[in-house]
Amino acid sequence: MIPKDVEERYQKLKTTINRYRVAFHVYDKEEISQAALDSLKQELTEIEGKYPEIIAPDSPSQRVAGKPLPGFKKVRHKVPQWSFNDAFSPEDIRDFDARVKRFLKPNFGNAHPTYVCELKIDGLKIVLDYEKGILVSAATRGDGVVGEDVTHNIKTIESVPLSLARPVDIVVEGEVWMSSSGLEELNRARKKEGEPPFANPRNAAAGSIRQLDPNVAGGRKLDVFVYDVAASSEKLPSTQSEELEYLRELGFKVNPNHFLAKNIEEAIEYWEKWNKKGRHQEYWVDGVVLKVNEKRFEEALGYTGKAPRFAIAFKFPAEQVTTVLEDIVLQVGRTGVLTPVAHLKPVSVAGTVVSRATLHNEDEIQRLDVRLGDTVVLQKAGDVIPDILSVVKELRPKHARPYTWPTRVPECGGDGRIERVPGQAAWRCVNKNSFAVVRRRFHNFVGKHALDIEGFGPRTIDQLLEKGLVQHYYELFTLTEGDLLHLEGFADVSAKKLIASIQKSRRAPLSRLLVGLSIPQVGEETAILLAERFRDIDVLGKASAAELEEIDGIGPIVANEVAEWFRLTRHKELIARLKKVLDIVAPPRGGSSSQKLAGRNYVLTGTLSSMSRDEAKAALRRLGADVSSSVSKKTTAVVAGENPGSKFDEARKLNVPVLTEQDFLRIVRA
Repeated sequence: MIPKDVEERYQKLKTTINRYRVAFHVYDKEEISQAALDSLKQELTEIEGKYPEIIAPDSPSQRVAGKPLPGFKKVRHKVPQWSFNDAFSPEDIRDFDARVKRFLKPNFGNAHPTYVCELKIDGLKIVLDYEKGILVSAATRGDGVVGEDVTHNIKTIESVPLSLARPVDIVVEGEVWMSSSGLEELNRARKKEGEPPFANPRNAAAGSIRQLDPNVAGGRKLDVFVYDVAASSEKLPSTQSEELEYLRELGFKVNPNHFLAKNIEEAIEYWEKWNKKGRHQEYWVDGVVLKVNEKRFEEALGYTGKAPRFAIAFKFPAEQVTTVLEDIVLQVGRTGVLTPVAHLKPVSVAGTVVSRATLHNEDEIQRLDVRLGDTVVLQKAGDVIPDILSVVKELRPKHARPYTWPTRVPECGGDGRIERVPGQAAWRCVNKNSFAVVRRRFHNFVGKHALDIEGFGPRTIDQLLEKGLVQHYYELFTLTEGDLLHLEGFADVSAKKLIASIQKSRRAPLSRLLVGLSIPQVGEETAILLAERFRDIDVLGKASAAELEEIDGIGPIVANEVAEWFRLTRHKELIARLKKVLDIVAPPRGGSSSQKLAGRNYVLTGTLSSMSRDEAKAALRRLGADVSSSVSKKTTAVVAGENPGSKFDEARKLNVPVLTEQDFLRIVRA
């Protein structure tokens, strides 16, 4: 017997998939992504696999459609191997074009670079080294400096030349890939052997190249496209497009689908063209790489700490799938703000299985009109929390009702009442001291960006609170080894280690303590500004909102929140108790020997590859410099890392010098 709800779901899936198919193939309207449509088809075939008797004649599924090595040797690359920065939208790529032109303007005026567009093959990067035209080594990218020697496997690939047309010394870069048909053949063989299948061609290619036995790689259908020259003993062409032809002349296999765009709009059109083709090739394509065509411009643009400024990977939209929303749960944050989290039927997206997605706030739930039991389109980009993009309303259950935002949440404690934050879409607990809020605050207090007490995980905090062993932050510093032995997972050694970590954290930098106190609107950046200005927590506690607002980088909202927090009696008592157990340390002023940057003011923008933003600020402050969050005529220089923001533009307008990361490092390490 087929359950009634399964029968209903199957009929809806069949009708919905067919409607999308007609819209796409007959009317050229893509109302849902191909990835999401494939997800619906997969669900349908899973039902048919479980209930074969349900299969209908018009179901979409019925369409006819050397010796092994002991280990890998490490290889130091002759030329550093960079990775590309990513762009995900036409807006991102236009910003890239604008940055390129800004960097070129001082030396080339109103330059108009052209761009070579090359398909970004979804495979494994490989670096090939030839001496006098003979292949001597092949290595994986590794960390960009050191890779693994996989020469024995690369030699088994027919498209990799063992000798070149000329006796040139050259290092080239390329991508090893496996065709879709090759993957299918390989997975069939693995299934027969009882081995798990590879999820995609990239994993298959990487797994094949990282075999110690070359016979394994040799038995698999691997191929290579070469796309770049890292170094050559011959004079290289003056453009990237000519370089691709140069590689072909030497005997390398070059992907024929590259295009020279006269401007950035032509490059976007090329990306859109291949975005529609998706993975319809034998090799998988996950984007388009844009490279400035003119080599003289490339040399002028140079590199950031980890990526070239003259190139960027223009990724296709993030992978999308469909799944069913089973529940909406409100999560209580450290400041009492409620975040709705969608609980989903587990589904694989972008290479990982996910069962949660953020719904952000009440307004987003209403905009999506998402209901329990709905089939939703889920998108995941990189490592960020997945998003629900839309609802497939044709598959909505008959009795689904709109989600009603509650008036009370038990986790808020007391009567559970909640309130909407004035002027925002967020809701928060009226009771600011519920267990859920308190535990989040404690997690933050001991966390990496606050007191950073090693070994103090969330589970330990939860047990201490549940057993009533602590109620206030300062009580953490009165714990003994005996107290911890009552907790699950603790023995003599682990208890001793945690107590030692707690004692070590008694010397607390003022800025880290301010982060740990969960003061509304106070994150790491604001905490550093407050600590530098007031240097003493008692002095800070007496500051008015007007005084706080005088600090460059602190606006009226933050100033009022901070002043109000310190005004409350319970917070004054908390500070007094913490002072009894902590040595609260003011930011270092720096000795006379380290004041070479005294009187200078710097602004940081973008991402530095060699250190974090906080580490960079600390390095400047140790040398006596001031660090601001905004650019003004008083700014000595702006340090521009990867993907600089509006501060870069403001610096140009005000004629403030802009330093690269390399310039910055020379200053602070001299």
